[in-house]
Amino acid sequence: MVGNRIAFLLRTLGVSFQAVLVVSLATIPLALIGRQTLGEAVIALLYLVPVAWSASRWGLAPGLSAALTAALCFDFLFIPPFYTFAVGSVEGWLVLAIFLGVAVLVVEQIQASLVKAHEAVFMYDLSAALSGKRTQEAAARTVARHIQQLFQAAMVVVHFQSKNHAPGITLAEPKEASGNGEPDRIIPIENAWGLVGEIQIWRGNYAELPPEDSRLLHNFAMQAAQALERTRMMESQESGTKPTPKIPAE
Repeated sequence: MVGNRIAFLLRTLGVSFQAVLVVSLATIPLALIGRQTLGEAVIALLYLVPVAWSASRWGLAPGLSAALTAALCFDFLFIPPFYTFAVGSVEGWLVLAIFLGVAVLVVEQIQASLVKAHEAVFMYDLSAALSGKRTQEAAARTVARHIQQLFQAAMVVVHFQSKNHAPGITLAEPKEASGNGEPDRIIPIENAWGLVGEIQIWRGNYAELPPEDSRLLHNFAMQAAQALERTRMMESQESGTKPTPKIPAE
């Protein structure tokens, strides 16, 4: 676990450094053209390009690193007094504050859009994978595997309650994993008749889990409930169509 956290931290630092480098390289032509030619407003808009690119390519932390670097470069080179991080006027402070606020807002909006797009693709993949499953065990395994991969979770357990007081179905991903303590998220699986199971998630080291009332987790539970009803119906139909063995006449 500690090794995974260190690797994740090093990767984040690495891509954040690349984002800082991208902004620094973009500063070179801006400095060569000069403030007198471009003006502060145009320079601020041009700085948003590497900031947005870094956020879309590497994520939130590198995007914020790029935004902070762009604000520092903007202050140092283009806001009087030049070649110092001091700001000599209220107007300069306003320009710098507005730029940094807009840059952070751009990063957050890009990150939110990427997350929504990723979630939509994931839900489509999960729905497509579940559509071909014919048993409750296969459906539970598919739900657990997809959620575990999405969040890089330490463990995901899917439990389906069975009818008529029969033993339920409980499957975990990864198979060899074991959750430490209580799960970080418990998502009830419900249908028109009530509670039919639950999804338990133990957080890993690479991604944060959304809140329990999030739309994404609700969609997981809805997909699981639909898959449970469909596979139950298919299993019931298959068991009902099996030929009854003939008893030989004496």
